[in-house]
Amino acid sequence: MTFFESLLALMLAAVAMLQVARRLSLPYPTVMAAAGVAVAAIPGAPVLLIDPATALALFIAPILVDAAFDFPVGAARRLMLPLIVYAGVAVLATAGFVAWIGWYTIGLPVAAALTLGAIVAPPDAAAATAVLTNLPVAKRVEAVLKGESLFNDATALMLFNAALAAQMSGTFDWGTGARFALAAPGGILFGIAYGLLVRRLQPHVEKTVGGTLLQFLHAFVTWIVAEHLHLSAVLAVVASAMTIAAKPGGGSSPRMRVHSYAVWTTVVFLLNVFAFLLMGEQARNILSAMSGAELVNAGWLALWVVLGVIATRLLIAFGYRGVVMWRIRHGRQMTPISPAETFLLGWSGMRGLVTLATAFALPAGFPQRDAVVLAAFAVVLATVVIQGATLNPLIRWLGIGRAKEVREEVDHARLELAQAALSRLEGEDGEAAEQLRREYQDIRDGVSGKDPDTLNRRHGLAIAAVLAQRDRLEALRHDQSISSDTYLLLQEALDWRQLTVSGDEDRRIEEN
Repeated sequence: MTFFESLLALMLAAVAMLQVARRLSLPYPTVMAAAGVAVAAIPGAPVLLIDPATALALFIAPILVDAAFDFPVGAARRLMLPLIVYAGVAVLATAGFVAWIGWYTIGLPVAAALTLGAIVAPPDAAAATAVLTNLPVAKRVEAVLKGESLFNDATALMLFNAALAAQMSGTFDWGTGARFALAAPGGILFGIAYGLLVRRLQPHVEKTVGGTLLQFLHAFVTWIVAEHLHLSAVLAVVASAMTIAAKPGGGSSPRMRVHSYAVWTTVVFLLNVFAFLLMGEQARNILSAMSGAELVNAGWLALWVVLGVIATRLLIAFGYRGVVMWRIRHGRQMTPISPAETFLLGWSGMRGLVTLATAFALPAGFPQRDAVVLAAFAVVLATVVIQGATLNPLIRWLGIGRAKEVREEVDHARLELAQAALSRLEGEDGEAAEQLRREYQDIRDGVSGKDPDTLNRRHGLAIAAVLAQRDRLEALRHDQSISSDTYLLLQEALDWRQLTVSGDEDRRIEEN
């Protein structure tokens, strides 16, 4: 099969498996990870090859930009302590323990073992976001999970690069150490500067397709330039994205945000899907090249690494809770963490794109590369399939879901917004002001539950009116009374109107 044919075949398989995930109410990374291995086992299955050096930028940069836009700077300041623990201490502790496992079980050199530890240590932003979709949990738990997955990539990748450089060169001198020490602050400063530059360019490409294209160029250019400058590419991308997002509305118009959000959601989702499918491809090639004895050794390594990664994460989570409770008992003002929330944080360490991409990036001459890559894939499979599939029942069993609180939070925010609009319109005269006041009063009454029968009838009539307009528009098009451009313009206007009068469920696009 040609590259294009293989790509189409994998996309068709992905669409089919996504429907399976939807029917079974499973997070899609869980199903895609299993599907990647299944596809790889089929004789004659399509093969896609990707340059290891390209894998990190291709898979990670857009994911980080997408996640960083949704994580405000204020949240990072408020969650400084847990982010340090989970994004720094947890990554280093996990990497150290896994390195010991690699050294003890199959005799990996210390630098190579540390490289393995760095590969499997960081939980993934895309995996956490995808698995937690439609699983409402406490805001601080979700914030910690998403925040740590932004910053732990930097810790893990700097450790990965340092350990890999030491392994491949056979030494680690002071000059190399100083370069890696400056990589983090340098990456942050470069990211902020580049983010400010992009913010100045945005108005010139506003409301154009080129504006959306600039967003993707921003992600990849930030990563590539930071890499050439020997800075932390992860921190550069995160810092630049958060700098752009710090401007109200991300510096974009409403029309631009709607368009770019749809594009980014699709692209990030597609990258996540292909990463898991490519994992299966890599696994097939490695398994076919290994002897029976090598497979046994790799299997034991994978098993101990998976257990070590999960156990270390849980120990760090409960250790952090112990520190928090100790500080509270000694008079510190901190929010207590329940054992249930602690276990959820410990159990939510799904590995994904970062682990896959760094495993892809290992050079051919790396010691026992096949065993290391298989161990990394096993960690991704185990955490995404086992932990991801059990999160929903676990949340219900622990009683820490907050679906009701989410609905109340949305209603409260809508009430506040409607009241803000009414306050602005207060004192304004004329029929236009009165019409607007009635609209916002209807929104306020709908949120507060006043006169539900009248509001439901109003909603039904609004939908019926839009549908009648659609029928008439189709008739005008059929009679060739209007041009194609006019038809598309009015169709888009009706789409916006129907979305405006529709409920939240009708406006949401699901991931599968």
